[in-house]
Amino acid sequence: MTDTHTQFIELSELRIGMYVYLDVGWMDHPFPISNFKISSQEQIDTIRSLGIERIRYAPDKSSVTDTTDTITPAETVSAVTETSTEYALRRRRALLAGQAASLQVCERQFNHAAQTYKQVTEQVHAQPGLAKQLVEQLIQGFLGQILSEDEAAIRLLSEKAGEKTSLHSINVTVISLLLGKAMGLNKTEMLNLGVGALMHDIGKIELPDRVRWIDEHFSAPEKLAYQEHVVHSVNLARKMDLAPNAMLLMAQHHEHYDSSGYPSRIPGEKMSPLSRIVALVNQYDNLCNPPNPALALTPHEALSQIFTKFKTRFHAPTLTTFIRMMGIYPPGSVVQLSDDRYALVVSVNSARPIKPKVIIHDSSIDRDEALVINLEHEQQLCIHRSLKPLQLPKSAYDYLSPRKRLCYFFERGLEAQSDTSSESPP
Repeated sequence: MTDTHTQFIELSELRIGMYVYLDVGWMDHPFPISNFKISSQEQIDTIRSLGIERIRYAPDKSSVTDTTDTITPAETVSAVTETSTEYALRRRRALLAGQAASLQVCERQFNHAAQTYKQVTEQVHAQPGLAKQLVEQLIQGFLGQILSEDEAAIRLLSEKAGEKTSLHSINVTVISLLLGKAMGLNKTEMLNLGVGALMHDIGKIELPDRVRWIDEHFSAPEKLAYQEHVVHSVNLARKMDLAPNAMLLMAQHHEHYDSSGYPSRIPGEKMSPLSRIVALVNQYDNLCNPPNPALALTPHEALSQIFTKFKTRFHAPTLTTFIRMMGIYPPGSVVQLSDDRYALVVSVNSARPIKPKVIIHDSSIDRDEALVINLEHEQQLCIHRSLKPLQLPKSAYDYLSPRKRLCYFFERGLEAQSDTSSESPP
């Protein structure tokens, strides 16, 4: 279906810089997306090999700088054989299989962490030594991944990952460890950070169910009862014989740099460096994943609110590093791209967060077959603005399925730097 801003041209007229639309099924072409700006002769050759007679392009989105190019001779076009298309389609299938496998690994590791956390809560009274061993083994495993990679990415998982009692603690642990790495902590500090972050809310198991989750309608006595989870957490940490720095983190994870926190209202200079990290990440995840999902903020809104409303609560260098690491649009953000399409941010490289990885709404491609697009490789495509999920058209909302609960894990941040849309067969 055409619109007033596009027109059909012959394949012989294709030039680098043209913004084209491939009006064929996604399995009939090898490109990650069906409409894009041509950036190489290889892309032109591949399009000409697809067996279509004409192609639709948008002059207003095109930037053809040289219209005097010599048209590729027919013998050159025919040299781009069907084999190249078959190769590209195989490569696309391999990319789909690879990204599915990567996500499955992340979700399997997240679920293993959730099961470990459950074991710890079950064993902490009867076998505190075993509980400590389980926690430290889990964090050592996390560190083996985070510290072995030059770069790590924050990956959004599906909503089937995790469950309420462990989701928050694992989210806080994953993001805190990435932030700790970004702030240059040594391995011992990272271990204490991970252990304390995972255990920071363990004391909630001692609370009655009615006050286990913070509620804006709590009475004063209920609020005080809820705040007792900090003391309970520290008592359980002593029972487990956790390291002093991990226990101090647990004692201070609700303290604020401006002395407005609890339970001791200490000034920021008395907060440990590890406490400053977890206090900030804890606030971020509570804004994104509150007990009442109706009050949830988008990741973009949560970052904005922390910076504009709660800035004095947090250590300034820690906050600056956190915002730089998460990017303007953290994983889980719903965005509109510069070409007006809608997308869901699924991964942010914590070392290079400006152009994240996204899934783009494209009705011509089945949702389960959509490639994750790395915006670092898309010179002509960037994020225009952040949206609330309910601002999406219904078709885009159904396709992107914005998460009501945000589950995070980490994955490898470095990848091959080739542009998958322009790679040619050997």
